[in-house]
Amino acid sequence: MKKETKIVAGILAGAALGAAVALILSTDKTDDVKEKLSDWFADLLDASKDKLADVADSVKDKIAQVRH
Repeated sequence: MKKETKIVAGILAGAALGAAVALILSTDKTDDVKEKLSDWFADLLDASKDKLADVADSVKDKIAQVRH
């Protein structure tokens, strides 16, 4: 695993853990907090999917260069 990939994975894991702890410790258990966290997780997943797609494209390009 590349250093950049490890950093991104660590940030995503830390953010997910932090959000989960915030939800558990939150005194406001309303749907508003849950909705905000749900939206935040959805945005986080979209961003990570985009990053992984970029990495996959980069790997495909490198493989194509090596083959030719």
